[in-house]
Amino acid sequence: MENQFLKWLLPQIKKEYRLEVPPGDDAAVLRPPGGSRTVVTTDLLTESVDFRFPRSKDDQEFPPVATAYQVGRKAIAVNLSDLAAMAAKPEAVVVSVALPRTDGRTMANELFQGIIEELERFDTALAGGDTNAWDGPLVISVTAIGSVSPGRCWRRNTAKPGDLLVVTGPLGGSLLGRHLNVTPRCREALAIASMFPIHAAIDISDGLAIDCSRLMSASQTGAIIDLKTVPIHADAISLSELKCDGNLTPIQHALQDGEDFELLLAIPPDAAHALVQSDPQTLIPQTTMRPYIIGAVTENPELLSRTADGQTTRLEPKGFEHVFE
Repeated sequence: MENQFLKWLLPQIKKEYRLEVPPGDDAAVLRPPGGSRTVVTTDLLTESVDFRFPRSKDDQEFPPVATAYQVGRKAIAVNLSDLAAMAAKPEAVVVSVALPRTDGRTMANELFQGIIEELERFDTALAGGDTNAWDGPLVISVTAIGSVSPGRCWRRNTAKPGDLLVVTGPLGGSLLGRHLNVTPRCREALAIASMFPIHAAIDISDGLAIDCSRLMSASQTGAIIDLKTVPIHADAISLSELKCDGNLTPIQHALQDGEDFELLLAIPPDAAHALVQSDPQTLIPQTTMRPYIIGAVTENPELLSRTADGQTTRLEPKGFEHVFE
């Protein structure tokens, strides 16, 4: 029952200095940092699209199955990744869930544990939310609230011809399990923003090719991607060998798989080289970030790829898209 769950849940939410009115009322009251701007984002995760639960005890189908705990962590992480793409500091989240009527309480307990752990990782408050039950699968919606100094947020529409394109880590093959263990680049974004001039940014949620095309479209520019410098994750190689997702090559997986949640940054050349040549551990201790220069922003509004021998061809902006009519 919802009331029983809330009586169990509310005492477990720690008191937060950012919440003048904490969860339990009709709405929370947030104390934003003085002199900052509020950044708001939301993302909806649905069973069978963003994650799947096992259909049987020996379910070995692709992609790997999730636990409710992993779903809770992912739901928070993908929203914090959007804040990272704006160079915003996470402050609070609101979480709403539609739980299946069968085993919904057990699922809710596991979800909550994953949610709380991810919030604690990034010093973010749980401001409230809503809990519903229905006869459908699990649906979870998170709204994340961040803060940034006036005029300091990163945008998609401010890339400039001549900028170099930098990604913060290897890409591809996330559906082997990394899609359930997302690491938003929140700390890295704040550190980079404090040290380097970033002209434009986006997080890679749907695939490098399609998200790069979105960045360039917003900026009314084009880009050329050097295929030889795109960092290919070991999972992309494994997925290519397993042929779980067609007959894609490792570089094709790196370009279009999605759910990597690395950042794609448009940076002036000198700053891009300085970032790539710096030791990531000096920016953020224990970070897994590994920045690579993968191409450049062009004035010609096309998305192109360039091979190691210098041949250029149009790069189709493939990636994940929700399809509806």
